[in-house]
Amino acid sequence: NLVNTLVKQEVYPVLKFRECTVLMMFYNCVLTYLNVKMYDELTKDELYEILKLRCQVFVVDQNCTYLDIDGADKGACHVFYTNEEGIQAYMRVLDKGVMSEHVRIGRVISVKRRCCIGTMLVKEGIKAAVEKFGADTMYVEAQSYVKDMYAKLGFVQTSEEFLDEGIPHVNMELKL
Repeated sequence: NLVNTLVKQEVYPVLKFRECTVLMMFYNCVLTYLNVKMYDELTKDELYEILKLRCQVFVVDQNCTYLDIDGADKGACHVFYTNEEGIQAYMRVLDKGVMSEHVRIGRVISVKRRCCIGTMLVKEGIKAAVEKFGADTMYVEAQSYVKDMYAKLGFVQTSEEFLDEGIPHVNMELKL
């Protein structure tokens, strides 16, 4: 399909718009844009939609009662795909010292699963980590069911499986 072809060949137009990279691609036949923004570059509506999506997925859908708004967003790079239906995929990249001694990715969400947008999102998050924070190694606490996706991107499992809020996770590392 078109999305797989674009991903494999990495042939999609990328534009620089102010300080934001805009990736135009077709996702399920809908033009989709990549946004890479630091906290202070987000609009109020973007921040609202990000927090709403994270709350829906991580608190409501996964039945986890924890404070998603953890203070780390202000120091994060926010990477997300949007179209006229709203945010389609989201992740944040945290610099060293924000919540860990390492550059980390987290809060990775894809509204629709198994359609390549999550993989493309993580690739863009890796690029953002290098460009914004000079990352040479990255870490993620991956939900176990997606560890294979991370492994295909070069991440290596560095821990045994553990439970976080009752959900199986593993620590993974990527040397850049």
